[in-house]
Amino acid sequence: MKQTAWAVERDAEHGREVLLLVTLEAAADAPRAPVAINLALDRSASMRGVPLLAAVQAAQALVERASARDYLGLLTFDAEPEQVLPMRAMDASARAQFLQVLARLESGEGTALHEAVERASEVVRRVLVPGARPQVLLLTDGEPSVGPSQLSEFKSQGARVAESGVMLHALGLGRHYLPDILEALTHASGTGFVHVDDPEGLPMAVGQLGAELFGEVVADARVHVLPSGFADLRCRHRYPSRVEGDAMSAMLGAVSQCFPRRVLFAGTLDQAEWSLGVTTSFSERGDTRRITVPVTRVLPDSDMGRFVRAVSAELDLVAAESAAWKALGRRHQDAAERALEAADLALFKLARLGASEVPAQRHVERLADLRRVMERRANQPHALVMRRAHSEVSRITMSRVGPAAPAQALVPWKTED
Repeated sequence: MKQTAWAVERDAEHGREVLLLVTLEAAADAPRAPVAINLALDRSASMRGVPLLAAVQAAQALVERASARDYLGLLTFDAEPEQVLPMRAMDASARAQFLQVLARLESGEGTALHEAVERASEVVRRVLVPGARPQVLLLTDGEPSVGPSQLSEFKSQGARVAESGVMLHALGLGRHYLPDILEALTHASGTGFVHVDDPEGLPMAVGQLGAELFGEVVADARVHVLPSGFADLRCRHRYPSRVEGDAMSAMLGAVSQCFPRRVLFAGTLDQAEWSLGVTTSFSERGDTRRITVPVTRVLPDSDMGRFVRAVSAELDLVAAESAAWKALGRRHQDAAERALEAADLALFKLARLGASEVPAQRHVERLADLRRVMERRANQPHALVMRRAHSEVSRITMSRVGPAAPAQALVPWKTED
């Protein structure tokens, strides 16, 4: 596995600052681990129509992608969760049965989201597949109506699931999904979440999920940084991080084929001479490995220096964008305008850096949508635009942007009569 650490020293608002970008990348032909995933599929009334069809199509695509060494299960839920299909190897017979069950699913009433996540996690924990980590993929709009519904309860549940050794992923579906709940559930697992609200977005979202889930090379990847000569050190990405004595670590989770995992640290210097010791640890085919990664210092205006600075600028951009939407939701127009100005400034910096790996163009449309909403001085922000932006913020702040796999397995998108 390729591992790099690039450090850039630059002037900052409060003195000299160092940006450290660590990247872990598995080769495209690296042997992947087997998969053990319990699909938790929401079939509640709020999923009726296009969202449920999207959930079924996403599940079908993942089943088609599975090999005989992969284990899948299916839990569906409305007011009550039901493990419809047990965890089993996806040989030809199991795959055919899985697809038949998916084709017959109908919507029900109520959404016991909290209980469904709990039950799906319990089921996958009871199956040992050598070399595979237990995982749950939640396909939902995230609108609970039965059982716990507070954000804090889902945040606590996400932490418990992660502590039990289960990785929780989520695909938000439809135009009314609740991003805050999906973020609360997945944050502790270090996975973030993906969202689609229209037919055009489904193939790419499922392709990315499939590439990650069925391309895992190493698990439990963590980056450890030991600074010297620094007044402070911060993890800029929203991976679960912690202080370990004089060092800091960030949990990046799994690394999949062709899906680089990046994490950016930033620290303020208090000495002219400084150093950063970087090590990574991860599990590969059942063995735990720890590797020292040499840190390469690069000039701010070099190609790699601009790339590191672009990652920092993009994180500033999405943080300001998120703050603007939150301020609009609370009807704090002045705060929203200040946050939009900060986002525009970060976008300008990102565009000037010209780093092809961090394209500024993907942010232009969303900031334009945000600006139009603010100019109309709407009483309520446009929900679809806000949620799409929130989902993109999740992916970037968890540094999960990667190539989409071919989507030939997807059945054609259907519409309601």
